[in-house]
Amino acid sequence: MAEIPLGNDVEYTDSYNPDLLFPIPRQQSRDGLGIVADQLPFTGVDIWNAYELSWLNKKGKPQVACAEFRFPCESAAIVESKSFKLYLNSFNQTAFTDRAELQARIVKDLSTCVGAAVEVFIDDVDAGNTFSRLQGLCLDDIDISISHYLPDPLLLKSAGQKVEETLYSHLLRSLCPVTAQPDWASVEIAYTGCSIDHAGLLQYLVGYRQHQEFHEQCVERIFNDISQRCRPEQLSVRAFYTRRGGLDINPIRSTKAVVPVNIRLNRQ
Repeated sequence: MAEIPLGNDVEYTDSYNPDLLFPIPRQQSRDGLGIVADQLPFTGVDIWNAYELSWLNKKGKPQVACAEFRFPCESAAIVESKSFKLYLNSFNQTAFTDRAELQARIVKDLSTCVGAAVEVFIDDVDAGNTFSRLQGLCLDDIDISISHYLPDPLLLKSAGQKVEETLYSHLLRSLCPVTAQPDWASVEIAYTGCSIDHAGLLQYLVGYRQHQEFHEQCVERIFNDISQRCRPEQLSVRAFYTRRGGLDINPIRSTKAVVPVNIRLNRQ
């Protein structure tokens, strides 16, 4: 972790440099959850959105765009966020023939970094998503008492009749494992199975408030804890983290294959 660019002084460059990308093995955190590398209990993808992508055309004229990156959860690694930002900044004074050439270069570099095929979509700034609202039942108005701010799986309980429902909360906050800076998010939980106790689920989610872990790892922990404690027949957990350094990260983990729509919430 000491080698991670995040939290360290680094030299900023605006000339293309793929060596800036820093991979973090996924299995480091999955070992602590008892998840075996070739027996993942979920499928899913990490959707990153970049709002500060810029490069030069062959005449030296600056180009700007927004970009979407999709990292499969089966990849061997995630990319450390500060290194990703530095990498994207390295295109600022680099010339490309067209957008397709830039896209192909990014696909190649990111796929090499994480060890799996990464999808990259580059759009005009004016073609971005409009704000969306999460669907389902919001848990945030439940009157609960909380004094413990670390995730406690024992708070998760289910009983009663089988239901199919979607729950969400805007109260998810975790801490960066390197800098301890807060990461803010909304989280959506959709499941089929015995009804999950709503108050206990909200207490559990608020428990991440002083928990230090990367975005993707938090979502996998939430998925794993709900799966083990509540035994739903189907489960999907998706988080929408607010942007930092022009990037937002939106992991989703599900029991069934999904192709999630890349929506943008008001805080993003």
